[in-house]
Amino acid sequence: MSSIKHFLTLMATMPVGLLSQSSFAQNPNARPNVVFIYADDIGFGDLSCNGAKTIKTPNVEMLASQGVRFTNMHSAAATCTPSRYALLTGEYAWRKQGTGIAAGNAGSIIRPERYTLADVFKNAGYRTGVVGKWHLGLGDKTGTQDWNGHITPGPSDIGFDYSFILAATGDRVPCVYVEDEHIVNLDPKDPVFVDYEKNFEGEPTGKLNPELLKMHPSHGHDNSIVNGISRIGFMKGGKSALWKDEEIAERITDKALAFIESSKDKPFFLYFATQDAHVPRVPGPRFVGKSGMGPRGDAILEFDWSVGEVLQKLKKLGLEKNTIVILSSDNGPVVDDGYKDQALELLGNHKPAGEFRGGKYSSFEGGTRIPGLLSWPGTVKPGVSDALLCQVDMLATFAELLKVKIPAAVAPDSQNHLDTWLNKGGKGRDYLVLQNVQNNLSIENGKWKYIAPGPGPAYAKETNTEYGNLNKDQLYNLSTDRGEKINVAEQNPTITAELRERLEKIKANNKQ
Repeated sequence: MSSIKHFLTLMATMPVGLLSQSSFAQNPNARPNVVFIYADDIGFGDLSCNGAKTIKTPNVEMLASQGVRFTNMHSAAATCTPSRYALLTGEYAWRKQGTGIAAGNAGSIIRPERYTLADVFKNAGYRTGVVGKWHLGLGDKTGTQDWNGHITPGPSDIGFDYSFILAATGDRVPCVYVEDEHIVNLDPKDPVFVDYEKNFEGEPTGKLNPELLKMHPSHGHDNSIVNGISRIGFMKGGKSALWKDEEIAERITDKALAFIESSKDKPFFLYFATQDAHVPRVPGPRFVGKSGMGPRGDAILEFDWSVGEVLQKLKKLGLEKNTIVILSSDNGPVVDDGYKDQALELLGNHKPAGEFRGGKYSSFEGGTRIPGLLSWPGTVKPGVSDALLCQVDMLATFAELLKVKIPAAVAPDSQNHLDTWLNKGGKGRDYLVLQNVQNNLSIENGKWKYIAPGPGPAYAKETNTEYGNLNKDQLYNLSTDRGEKINVAEQNPTITAELRERLEKIKANNKQ
């Protein structure tokens, strides 16, 4: 641990010892466990609790029925890596260079000296764990990792006691699990090599050897082949350590349950990030064909199963009333994201983003308005909240719950909205800044949304996504035009100017 991180940790832990009047201090075991279930590319309209009619997600529905369902919850960005960065650091990713969609061999994007959401829990006496998709880089610098040894820096350097992760994401090499910063089941006689510039001699690729594929790419994703699926990037070796795609959900769910079991005697925080429903979508045999919507729909059913397994484990251990379960997604949905899996052909009347425009990658609401549920049986009153909220606020909100003082100059964009998260009132944020895949920014206040002019295409044919990029101001009244169909910037110059100026002020001041 760096000296800076050590100092920040000492500063943050001090208030915990001063909680003599707190019920948590009198009885540490009364502190609620926290399980954060983070879906991947699952949109607002993909869950039946949010009105989906063509697919049923009963376990998510059960979670929603016993807690609060947020209808205006946002990820901080419309893509995965920046959303995860903001979630864990309390800082908008657009403030920091190098936080775009990470390559599979990226170095650690969140550096060891950085104070994180996991540190909040550790400083409150929690055992912390991360299971599932990581996609925040590993090792010190891009392309320099020792894949065959201790891959450091890693999750343990930013507050996690335990980790079992996909090194990056399912469509990128290396296609191996990493447990406590070591590749699982690696044969030292068959080391792993990774390169994102050139292939290794003699290794087949999806582009040159399509006859070896069981799933073909629709765009990109035509490099190294693992399990009959071509990926982004090149790798060789590590045959005994390669994952089987159809087993990923079961494997990481089992690891999540094992973490809960082993942590049951003290407060714990589990960050459980699923691969579902990110590409390549290869659900387990029990889910294949069950949705009638192809692999993407089946993967959503698989996600629902994972949620149910977590809820059942908590109930079996008698922990359900003392555990906060939060469910959300890293960004909005995408249908064709690089593989020919019939997701578009079998979509039918299903609307993954619900009534919202756009999806993953987009400045429109479909890019960041995602599912949001919080359950704490007996403490949080069930209901529905339309308050404007964002995952970037989890750090400050849980610091308030646990009475952990956040060190100065960290988490500049994280706000405490504890009452709103716990459904005790409050309107949520006054303003929220969001980013799309080109790092173009928008700002909204619950009623009005302003999308700043920015470079880049307006539309991506490959993913059928409206990016929302235009060379002029856009303003939408979300209270009357939730689908963002009518740009009313010219008709409302005062509101447009106010939001434009507010956005510039937030950008310049490095704080909200």
